[in-house]
Amino acid sequence: MLERLERLPIDPILGLMGLFRADTDPRKVDLGVGVYRDDQGHTPILSCVRRAEQTVLGRQATKSYVGPTGNIGFNQAMARLVLGEGHPALASDRVRSIQAPGGCGALRLGAELFRSAQPETVVHVSTPTWANHIPLVSGCGLKLERYPYYDPATGGVKFDAMVGTLEGLSPRSAVLLHASCHNPTGADLSEGQWRELLDVFKRRSLLPFIDIAYQGLGTGVAEDAFGVRLFCAELPEVAVAVSCSKNFGLYRERTGCLHVISESPTAGDAILTHLVRIARSIYSMPPDHGAAIVQEILADPTGREQWIDEVTAMRKRITGLRHQLVKQLARSCPHRDFGFIAAQRGMFSFLGVDTAQVRALREQHHVYMTDDSRINIAGLCADNLEYFAQAVAQVLRN
Repeated sequence: MLERLERLPIDPILGLMGLFRADTDPRKVDLGVGVYRDDQGHTPILSCVRRAEQTVLGRQATKSYVGPTGNIGFNQAMARLVLGEGHPALASDRVRSIQAPGGCGALRLGAELFRSAQPETVVHVSTPTWANHIPLVSGCGLKLERYPYYDPATGGVKFDAMVGTLEGLSPRSAVLLHASCHNPTGADLSEGQWRELLDVFKRRSLLPFIDIAYQGLGTGVAEDAFGVRLFCAELPEVAVAVSCSKNFGLYRERTGCLHVISESPTAGDAILTHLVRIARSIYSMPPDHGAAIVQEILADPTGREQWIDEVTAMRKRITGLRHQLVKQLARSCPHRDFGFIAAQRGMFSFLGVDTAQVRALREQHHVYMTDDSRINIAGLCADNLEYFAQAVAQVLRN
């Protein structure tokens, strides 16, 4: 049976990782893989994580399962972090949470929940969106459609076109939104635009499915959750997929959760039973280690303050790199405006070059990015900014 399977194409990101590792040129620059890096090019273990991990290991007395909903303390702490202390949905007991294997697991749980409730659900995703949104959401059998989002001419959001499309959706359609630090474009909605969208979702009875994977890395911990907090306060149903990979640096620990806001506590209890059954059928029990670390950080005032300081430092580094990159590109490419990069938020941006130019950057200058020209800003540093800008200039001239 299995010998009939044909070889599949290599995942573009994984293939890019392999090409970068095999490249022996000392000038090589990796802007493809979506992980945070420091000035030395390392993805560090945060000091607050190292400290909390030692505490967790020191008191751990068992490796038994934590249960299908996961670490309850972690779930509660993450609900307060995302929604804010005293949020109306928390006060009215309308939030139900389940730990998941990373933000990917949370997204899949949400999609499976929609399918259980309404198999004909259509999930609408932005153009473009994070590549893995497509298989994660459609893999359970849901149909996907697109709505306009990114404007390559301005480096911002095609907001009027986005609203126009959402206005035409059928009631009960699900819409996948990026809370902040839009991946892959870096173009975020403003607070005013979130408020306008809220009115659309209310009038059209749409279901928001919000992915918040970079809280703290855009504008601030509270600011990056503005849209989530607004929608969860004003709408009867919202699903929120959360990842701790980027802002806690827990990539390999696969730490995330799904929050579902429902119309009532009774409805929430019923939803949770379905989520437990779904989780049981996919992976049974979630991993605990990363969740225990995050719970320890957020429960300890010293650890929480240290985390805030560290995520702030990461955010400031990324923002600083954006401005430095624009300056370097302005020097090297004076006839092309890259100013939009400084106006965007988070780790990612589209450079705005075509596929042939992307490949020329890789083959001639050892600069690695995905074929759509998405770059990971955090892959830049003081040592390679000028080299990167000059490489871009040379490719554009050719």
